[in-house]
Amino acid sequence: MSRDPKELRYAVISPVRNEAEHIEKTLESMASQTVPAAEWIIVNDSSTDETGAMAQRYADKHPWIKVVLKDKRADKGDRQRGKGVVDTFYFGRDQLSTDDYEFIIKLDGDVWFPPEYFEFLLTRFVERPRLGIAGGGLFERTDGKNWSLVSAPDHVGGPAKMYRRECFDAIGGIAAVLGWDGLDEWIALSKGWEVEAFIDLPVHHYRIMGNATGPLKAKIEQGYGAHNMGYHPLYQVMRGMRHLFVPPFLLGGCAMVGAYFWAALQGRDQLPDAELKRFIRDTQWRQLTAALRGKRVYKNGAVSGLAPKAPA
Repeated sequence: MSRDPKELRYAVISPVRNEAEHIEKTLESMASQTVPAAEWIIVNDSSTDETGAMAQRYADKHPWIKVVLKDKRADKGDRQRGKGVVDTFYFGRDQLSTDDYEFIIKLDGDVWFPPEYFEFLLTRFVERPRLGIAGGGLFERTDGKNWSLVSAPDHVGGPAKMYRRECFDAIGGIAAVLGWDGLDEWIALSKGWEVEAFIDLPVHHYRIMGNATGPLKAKIEQGYGAHNMGYHPLYQVMRGMRHLFVPPFLLGGCAMVGAYFWAALQGRDQLPDAELKRFIRDTQWRQLTAALRGKRVYKNGAVSGLAPKAPA
């Protein structure tokens, strides 16, 4: 018998730091959900602005919101992409007052999403028992003015990522490394789980990914992350070529490819799991050969931009 999505319990963890400019959009989005969270832990990671106070005002009105302070130092310096955000996520998870939840969400403090967001996703999880990771389509103002879709059906962006608890445990959670929000999906897919971003379900991300550390540095980090995950070299070159035409134009794509091969020359560590690395490269090779036939095949099996259908 199918379960009512409104009866399902989900917990949300939000690592936030200096998000005063946008966090109220996230707070309002969560407060207006048609299916409210069982618990929402907001980790104030050494913010020096009004982030903590703004979040606490909502926590005072909603008992399912809890604001915790991770570090009392006034300033921690530069943001740590990858390890820093994952460590903060786990710090927040340890603050949950209950273990009685079936889904867990990593949510940034600079996003907006519609009131039916989690009800929609929970419904999809009920319909598809092997759906392990899901989220909406990520939109950003890449030109500074207009919202544009920056995600594909096979990748759920890190700013708003929902995991089935069973899947989260099966993949060993999320790793404190660059590229964590891609590695988790590869592991899930290799274990037979489904991953999908429902691109018609919008998530507006107000701080463009990479802006916190600089767009060029972000591309370099993506190159290092791709090497760490064992991406196929030719796939990475093609990926870099696509990024020549998005900000920062030309330099971004070159930096992404250059960092990948520089990491290889340095002998940087890669995935210790040879079977997973082989799975990633085999999937990427199928994507490359499909592209030569004029088709786009996503890593989750979607073809030509069409999301995979639920199994019969």
